[in-house]
Amino acid sequence: MLNEAIRAREVRLVSETGEQLGIVPLNKALEMAGERSLDLVNVAPQARPPVCKFMDYGRFKYEQSKRDKESRKKQHIITVKEVQLRPQTEEHDYQVKLRNAIRFLEEKNKVKVNVRFRGRQVTHPEQGKAICERFAADVAEVAVVEKPGRLEGRNMIMILSPKLSL
Repeated sequence: MLNEAIRAREVRLVSETGEQLGIVPLNKALEMAGERSLDLVNVAPQARPPVCKFMDYGRFKYEQSKRDKESRKKQHIITVKEVQLRPQTEEHDYQVKLRNAIRFLEEKNKVKVNVRFRGRQVTHPEQGKAICERFAADVAEVAVVEKPGRLEGRNMIMILSPKLSL
């Protein structure tokens, strides 16, 4: 809240340099802000009396948006990439999917390994378990198994997370 939107009778006033000016009536604080060509901004509304500070509100909002934008640049959104395999996946196809998974992990994304069973293949979950274990062993230097392979319906799902580099 700023200027006339502040509803307290008295406010604890802080100057633009951070100096404490004491408790003053709201109308006097608004008058002082007008003399300095600044806004009166309520920085701590829960305090008794509320703490208000003189500042250029437009400039404050601009600098805050720049700080927020800068902090968003440094963030990396982790997405979950999926690699689908089958119990009878051929060696070359397996290697292609393995390379893709390693690339995803190096980009700091999680990888969901999905072993799909068709027809009666679901009666042999040990084949899917073996593929999941082999895949986990092959990406062990860049990934950590977050969730081991578990059968969910006709799919065996395993989730890999990138290793945190120190």
